[in-house]
Amino acid sequence: MEKVKVTLVKSLIAAKPNQKATAASLGLRKIGDVNVHDAGPVLDGKVKVLRHLVTVEKA
Repeated sequence: MEKVKVTLVKSLIAAKPNQKATAASLGLRKIGDVNVHDAGPVLDGKVKVLRHLVTVEKA
């Protein structure tokens, strides 16, 4: 499977509770946290919720 690197680039302080939970499920807590995941429809949905807070690139 293709790997994708997800980086948190903006703060979660003013984020909605569902956005904070989604970030936690991706393993992102602080600005600058990076995590590598397998690409797929579940990850696409999670990134869509956090599209204004994260950057995504191929790993």
